[in-house]
Amino acid sequence: MPRTTRRRALAAALLACALAGGTAGCGDDDGGPRRVGTLLDRTDDEGHRYREIPDRDAPEVGVTVQPDRDPARGWDVRLRVRHFRLSPAGTGAHAVHGRGYVRLYLDGHPLARLGAPVHRLAQDRIGRGTHQVTVRLYADDDTVWAVGGRAVEATADLTSSGPGTTPSPVG
Repeated sequence: MPRTTRRRALAAALLACALAGGTAGCGDDDGGPRRVGTLLDRTDDEGHRYREIPDRDAPEVGVTVQPDRDPARGWDVRLRVRHFRLSPAGTGAHAVHGRGYVRLYLDGHPLARLGAPVHRLAQDRIGRGTHQVTVRLYADDDTVWAVGGRAVEATADLTSSGPGTTPSPVG
């Protein structure tokens, strides 16, 4: 390819990236090698290493748990995230600042990997009593997003009067 043609092609590609604002596979989210945070020696209970990032623009998560309108159907778990995007299925296993997935825990037991901001927790998964529902943010390389040495996570209480069973891991 002639030199002038290559320059024009490069210029066109750069212009497309600039116009798309980095959402078309350009810029920070291109999946190329780059340093994202600092890996710590600390791990979660499943052995996933913590990835320390600065507090400035760090991802945040909140969780609410409410009974479904039909109590036999279970509970609705709703996430609120800030400075964080849920990655689509099939995303490569590398860390990109502010992107990844959410792990759902019930009383410290992993239940599900969430790829959407709403999840239905079936009534038969919940035993009688008060339980803790925790959501934790992970990078796509399975490291735990952390700020100040602590996992980026949120917890809500759930009190059930239904019969339910003991939680068992899913996904």
